[in-house]
Amino acid sequence: MAFEISSSAFPRGGSIPARYTCDGDDISPPLAWNDVPEGTRSLALIVDDPDAPDPAAPKMTWVHWVLYNLPADSTGLPEGLAPADLPSGTKEGINDWKRTGYGGPCPPIGRHRYFFKLYALKVVLPFTDPLTKAELLEAMEGQVLDEAVLMGTYQRP
Repeated sequence: MAFEISSSAFPRGGSIPARYTCDGDDISPPLAWNDVPEGTRSLALIVDDPDAPDPAAPKMTWVHWVLYNLPADSTGLPEGLAPADLPSGTKEGINDWKRTGYGGPCPPIGRHRYFFKLYALKVVLPFTDPLTKAELLEAMEGQVLDEAVLMGTYQRP
């Protein structure tokens, strides 16, 4: 079996419902994963948009959500996850709005792709302060056992 991440809210490659965007409730979608590799000590999740600001001329990757030290035996996250409801030990990182927590899709133009990347790590990361995506990627270097990716799209009405 393969390490996979999915959502009951949208199919792989499909459109993310407005409920999970700035045009709706701006809450995190439900996520589920399976077949976490043996030897995994923690999981990390990065949600980003490589099409910012315009898919026809992308200039940056916008970071929507950063989580790390998710328990290795966890199997997903519920819809609308509040910080108080994070699994024990889980840390929130800093997104590109310069805050912790989920920020939903809100593309200024065109249909953007949103990647939910789940990493199986050999270690529990020793950081207590919130990390940015770049800091997390640096800390994960050489510690990734496997990666699972779910991509959804969104275009504002």
